[in-house]
Amino acid sequence: MNHNTPLSPRPLRHLAKVHRRVLTAAQLRAHGVSAAERDEQCRPGGPWQQILPGVFLLHPGPPTSEERLHAVLMYATRGPLPQTAPGVPTQPTAQEPHRPVYAEVMITGLAALTLHGFASAPALLSLEKIDILVPRMRRLRSTGCARIVRTAALPTPEPVTGLPVAPVPRVLADAVAELADAGVVRRLLTEAVRGGHCEPAAVVKELTQARLLSRPHVVDAVDSLLAEGRAIAENRLYRMVREYGLPDPVWNVDLRLPGGPHLGGLDAYWPEQAVAVELDTRAPRQGHRQDDDALWSEYTRKREHLERLGITVVHITPKKLRDAMEQQATVVRTALMAAVDRDPAAYVVVLPR
Repeated sequence: MNHNTPLSPRPLRHLAKVHRRVLTAAQLRAHGVSAAERDEQCRPGGPWQQILPGVFLLHPGPPTSEERLHAVLMYATRGPLPQTAPGVPTQPTAQEPHRPVYAEVMITGLAALTLHGFASAPALLSLEKIDILVPRMRRLRSTGCARIVRTAALPTPEPVTGLPVAPVPRVLADAVAELADAGVVRRLLTEAVRGGHCEPAAVVKELTQARLLSRPHVVDAVDSLLAEGRAIAENRLYRMVREYGLPDPVWNVDLRLPGGPHLGGLDAYWPEQAVAVELDTRAPRQGHRQDDDALWSEYTRKREHLERLGITVVHITPKKLRDAMEQQATVVRTALMAAVDRDPAAYVVVLPR
């Protein structure tokens, strides 16, 4: 028996019942289709067609968007994988000859943004290429509608309509890498934050690792992204105080010692309890490591100075506000209640920021 010998010959008409009419050569073999029969079906004007190397479409018309997505995943998954998860078969079996098994590959780029529900992403059928994220050592080349994107470390995929899709921050970086239109880049980054898909810091981290912050139109979009993220975080902080029944603070203030130095700005402050909330909306920027370290040192110095004056500082990140608002409200409420057991704080002047 050689690799062209079918496992169990069956009439080709049974393939009309296959739910998704896109199969690999190995899956066709598992269905009992020899290489010769397959090639005959794919002759010019025939009922089948080869959509990608080793991947076949079992009808003559153009593929649907779903068929294209599965086709590129099948193409990227063919052959042995470097680190297949235990118990996950890399080849179809006779019992499940058309079961899709997508280990260590995932959709990324613009197609993935569409799957994640981005309104500003293009329709799947309008995309000439579909980006597929694979480990760096995989021996694959871009061809047809499949564009291979390599990475040293694969992220954990998120299942979307049964397909493995890269997380939004990574997807954005891969999409932006192929985009030169500043308006499109800005819309995608803004929607990522405004739509609640992810936090700005996660996006900036991926853009930094992809070395994209040397492009002026990307830097401009990131500046807008950070401003958008800051405004959204502030609105969440207002909502947290309102929805969880916290006493009203004074908002966006500067503190000073009477006749003395400026102590720093705060997002919310409860003067009677001497409790402050500060939002951490920093994001790492390529080439700005020293600036980032200096900013964090300033955060730390301000917090330590305020706490020496008897002011409790609650440090909150936008991600915590988004994912665990009730927990953050409890932290603030606990700090407010504990004020009665603390020594009185030093007198400070509160000014609008």
